[in-house]
Amino acid sequence: MRPLSFASGFEGGGRGEHTFGGRGPVSPRATLLLPVVVSLVIGVGGTVFQLGWARMWGAAVWWHPVLALAFAVAGPLLLLAARRLPGPTVAAVLAVTVADVLVQPHVVAPFAAAAFSIVLALARGARLWAFASVAGAWLAGLAGLSLIGAEWPPPRLVATTVGLIVALGAGEFLRTRRQRILERQTLWQRRREDAAAEERVRIARELHDVLAHSLSQISVQAGVGLHLLDAQPEQARTALESIRATSRTALDEVRSVLGVLRADDPDRAATVGDVGSPGAGRAPQPGLASLPGLVASVATPTLTTSFEGDTEVDLPPATQSALYRIAQESLTNAVRHAQATTVVVRLDARPDAVELTVTDDGLGLRDADPGRGMLGMRERAELLGGTLAVQPTEGGGTTVRAVIPRGRP
Repeated sequence: MRPLSFASGFEGGGRGEHTFGGRGPVSPRATLLLPVVVSLVIGVGGTVFQLGWARMWGAAVWWHPVLALAFAVAGPLLLLAARRLPGPTVAAVLAVTVADVLVQPHVVAPFAAAAFSIVLALARGARLWAFASVAGAWLAGLAGLSLIGAEWPPPRLVATTVGLIVALGAGEFLRTRRQRILERQTLWQRRREDAAAEERVRIARELHDVLAHSLSQISVQAGVGLHLLDAQPEQARTALESIRATSRTALDEVRSVLGVLRADDPDRAATVGDVGSPGAGRAPQPGLASLPGLVASVATPTLTTSFEGDTEVDLPPATQSALYRIAQESLTNAVRHAQATTVVVRLDARPDAVELTVTDDGLGLRDADPGRGMLGMRERAELLGGTLAVQPTEGGGTTVRAVIPRGRP
């Protein structure tokens, strides 16, 4: 809990509500009226008390005390414009204060309105107005007192000077504090926007990898099934079963990606899928153990695939998922664009890094639009401190080589 203070009362600038002692909202109108009421009570009460104590109500110049009271009321009322016009307000309040001093130089009225106007002007950024008004009022007051033949005793002169310095210091403190708060809010908002953008990119990358690979497989298997439907019904049945398994896997992976969006109800996302499948909302990310199955699932009567290497490698889940997705996208490109007949996926575990190579004997990616797929593979590798290179192989075809450090970056 943070009680209402100068900072909390004046930093809002009318843009919202503030808390008082953590017990409820304080409206902007209340924060606007608070300095007015306080300065009005102090100024009028102090002026009336001192005029009565000095027995000046029966003075020959009867309008002097009346004018002093008018000035004591005018100063606080001018603070009502401090929110919209902080600069002109501090100038007007200090002008009224100087006039009050010249009318009744022997009345030591507590000029709370002047202090409030200085603090409010500085807190709201009207620094030039505040410093110029203070300097002008101070010089005008001294010059006016000299002209009318009145003098202030040294204690009062020192107290007034110290009061002005304290008001200027308080205003500068609030201005700096308010600026820091606004900077922190801006930085926090920027971080939230950056995090949201990164999350959108990650989800788009996941959806692209899942859907591109699965739809490519479904398209190829559907073509095989149509081709073999009459001549080899059993092979067509195998193709249809492959389509069914691929679509089910793709649906589960899409549910897993979309489950991240359920931040408002994480428990439901962890137990219930989009269409009632338990656990679909938080399905585990694929790893190296699934890599041989992925390679085998791409094989067709016209495409031979093989996997070489050991999947029993101690790697962080993020690294395993990235290698799996890179292999998945490479296989998708080989099936959709390269018109390859052979694809070899090899995984080599080094002491400091893991190297994944996907080589095909097709036409390469000359006629493909590698934008999102290549960008996604490169992002996955670079986010983990690795590299990715796509190069043509001798005799035709394409080689995708990804090298990712084994340590967690």
